[in-house]
Amino acid sequence: MSENRGRSRGDPFIEDAHRFPEDSTRKRRPPPPDQDVRRRKAQQRKRRRSVFRYIGVLFMAAFILLLYTFMMERRQSQQQIDDLKQSASAVQTLQGLMEENAALKAQVQNLEKEVALQKETAQELELLHDGLTDSYSNLENVHTWTTEAMDYFWQINEAYVRGKTTLCKQLITAMESASGQLVENLPKENTTGTDRFSPYDRYMEIRGKVVK
Repeated sequence: MSENRGRSRGDPFIEDAHRFPEDSTRKRRPPPPDQDVRRRKAQQRKRRRSVFRYIGVLFMAAFILLLYTFMMERRQSQQQIDDLKQSASAVQTLQGLMEENAALKAQVQNLEKEVALQKETAQELELLHDGLTDSYSNLENVHTWTTEAMDYFWQINEAYVRGKTTLCKQLITAMESASGQLVENLPKENTTGTDRFSPYDRYMEIRGKVVK
């Protein structure tokens, strides 16, 4: 009563909270069941949308990553294929060069054999040429000696037939002293086709009668 007395008449009347506590049942009324269900369904839809959106973002990121990985692997594979093609081309080029080198070596060997054969042929031809030259030179000498011997022979035969014994001896001496080949180069065959002596046999007959 003393507390009530101390208040002025103009002050509002306020009850003590501890004396009169608030009734929570009166201020917070539970929502109706339909509204709670709708609210829960809306929250579930919102969560699902968030989850689907998150899954979509993850899927797009994974797809982009896979696409990038695929492009990188494809580029690397193409590079490897190009390298293999270049390697195969280089191997084919090297193989072609080796085959060409082997063919050139075979050609060189054949040419060397041909050159060696030509050298042998040239040496044989050179020897044949030397032999022919010697034979020709010998034939020239024989022809010269035969001509000179026949010249002496006709002079000796004419002197003998005319009875010029001294001249005949002189001619025989000159013929035999000029060259030993003159007498040997007198023809030993009868070229007239008759029974007469050959020049060599006639010369030996005259010499046997004149030179004693």
